[in-house]
Amino acid sequence: MAKKAVATFKTGEGRTYSKVIRMVKSPKTGAYVFQEEMIPNEEVKEYFSKK
Repeated sequence: MAKKAVATFKTGEGRTYSKVIRMVKSPKTGAYVFQEEMIPNEEVKEYFSKK
């Protein structure tokens, strides 16, 4: 049987980034679109407080 190599990318810190989704109104069409970003956990509150 072949051995399976398993790579781990965890450093033991857990998740340090969060995926945030914001609904933004498009200036061209006026329709709402979803804007997705990956940002560090420390900046989540700041991200939603600014417009």
